[in-house]
Amino acid sequence: MKSSKNKLHVKKGDTVIVISGKDKGKKGRILEAFPKEGRVLVEGVNIVKKHTRPSQANPNGGFVSQEAPIHSSNVMLVDPKTGEVTRVGHKILANGKKVRIAKKSGEELDK
Repeated sequence: MKSSKNKLHVKKGDTVIVISGKDKGKKGRILEAFPKEGRVLVEGVNIVKKHTRPSQANPNGGFVSQEAPIHSSNVMLVDPKTGEVTRVGHKILANGKKVRIAKKSGEELDK
């Protein structure tokens, strides 16, 4: 079931840990986020083999290993202070700017 808002709790560049599935426990950086599908592409996670046709870049064709997107609910943000998984909260600063914070340490995530 897709949400009507299409919002994710993580974004491109965040460091996350996979909390379920075949790659559980792996840590990686988010390379791309797909809010409409509710999925994220994590570096070094969910590697699949893709068949490729011969082309100028790859004259023989064959198999290419690449990352595939995983559901955003299967990843959790890594706290920059402690290195543990944490939930994401929001805080409004004195100047009126809204920033994301790590719930465990209170550390600001958006620098």
